[in-house]
Amino acid sequence: MTAQLNTVGPAPVDHVCPVPHSSGAVAAVRGRLRTVFAEWGLSPDVTMDALVVVSELLTNALVHALPPATLRLSWVRVDERRALRVEVSDAGPSLPADGGTSPDPDEHGRGIAIVTALSARCGIRIHPGGITRWADLHAA
Repeated sequence: MTAQLNTVGPAPVDHVCPVPHSSGAVAAVRGRLRTVFAEWGLSPDVTMDALVVVSELLTNALVHALPPATLRLSWVRVDERRALRVEVSDAGPSLPADGGTSPDPDEHGRGIAIVTALSARCGIRIHPGGITRWADLHAA
């Protein structure tokens, strides 16, 4: 996993990570981010919420979209407060392998609701390269 860390002033403001389209990718990214969040001084509560949001957005990209997937973390202002922005970009939706049946709603479909519940705001941007799903989490 390759990561790029940019700084502006004394605090890191950006982390970009290409995500391999593999079964262990989410766990590997979560492990790396624990270190990044500790270096950034995020509180344990914000760290846990951010890791859940990252997991949900990455899983969505790896299960339902075409590669490549990229994770980007940055700092934004939301309601006059500092917030961590989590963005996952992918190449757009993939076609179901079985010819079109939908996933079982009892096993799938809760990720975006979880992201919405944990974030101050969230959304989707569609662009020529695919789709970016993002969420902003207030930093303590």
